[in-house]
Amino acid sequence: MTALIESETETSVTSPTIRRATRRGLFWFAVVAILLLVMTAALAARGSQPVSKRLDPANPAPIGAKAVAQVLRSQGVTVTNTATLASTEHAVTDAPRTTIALYDPDGLLAKDQLDRLAALGTSLVLIEPNFATLAAIAPRVKLAGIANDRLTADCSLGPVQRAGTVVGANNAAYRAVGDKSGVTSCLGSGSDNPAYAVIQVEESARTVTVVGVGDAFTNERVAAEGNAALTLSLLGQQPNLVWYLPTLADVESSGPPTLAELSPPWLIPVIALLGILIVSAAVWRGRRFGPLVVENLPVIVRASETMEGRARLYQKGSARVRALDSLRIGSIDRLALTCGLPRLASVDDVVGAVASATGRPAEEVRSILVDTLPRNDRDLVELSDELLTLERETRTATQPH
Repeated sequence: MTALIESETETSVTSPTIRRATRRGLFWFAVVAILLLVMTAALAARGSQPVSKRLDPANPAPIGAKAVAQVLRSQGVTVTNTATLASTEHAVTDAPRTTIALYDPDGLLAKDQLDRLAALGTSLVLIEPNFATLAAIAPRVKLAGIANDRLTADCSLGPVQRAGTVVGANNAAYRAVGDKSGVTSCLGSGSDNPAYAVIQVEESARTVTVVGVGDAFTNERVAAEGNAALTLSLLGQQPNLVWYLPTLADVESSGPPTLAELSPPWLIPVIALLGILIVSAAVWRGRRFGPLVVENLPVIVRASETMEGRARLYQKGSARVRALDSLRIGSIDRLALTCGLPRLASVDDVVGAVASATGRPAEEVRSILVDTLPRNDRDLVELSDELLTLERETRTATQPH
């Protein structure tokens, strides 16, 4: 009997065969094959579709500006699309009879390139320019947050008068500073300290028009209210229009190519696919320890007590710089929100916006937000008070009354 049991046991316990192992792995082979097919189809579809660029005069998508370019051509204006500074310089053959429209949302142009562009024509239209573009081409105009979505003509500028009412979402606002001679501000928001969506600066050599209503140029919104009248009047003042959208070709290479530039385009999707497979396998084969047990905390710690405890730790360890950094990080986040800057705005952008709004020198604002270090507790308290004062002044300057 014992021998029979041992014989049966020996015959039932066998090593897995190749067929059994293959059958177990067939499911995962099928999953990998399906995911590879889906990824290949997605990459092929993405590669066959053109990139939709905002305010591209050749883009028929809702965010493009092909409608404006087509109407201008029907009115006899020669519209030339350029993607590099070199091609823009080549396209400007008759500067007094040429309008240059610039839209550079990514800030690809450097200071010397902006100077070269400013010297090309006598009529420039800057669509939603950033700090660097304004500093190089229109230094008397500064950013001033966000304008209203619906704006009404309030100046003697011809294109604005013909438009009457202009509409758009997330309109950028600007404010003229310094000498106001030759400056016309239009489409204002607010009353006591207004900001404007269109500012034209006339100088002896050229006319620069700063336009914050970028949505008015898009195919989706050009027909709304007086958007068409504004855009066609601004861009059609001269018989020639050079519409310049900078690209990466304008960025000067400062060193060897990066690892991302050397990597093939399929590398990141493959790595993501492998990561998904690893996580799926871990979930499938991982142990499950049962449902989580919910346990109520014995006490509730208030936020104020946590704040005071952390402050005592900072004081005990004389960590003045660390405590001030915590205060500054919070102030910079709130100032960026008050000035209408995006969440990814740098500290320099925040410094420039606050300086423009409050009228303080940029060096003084940067000293408060970044540079000055406390030597004792008294300096720490004074810097904390200066942060509060700076936030209060910025709110007062940016809030419409």
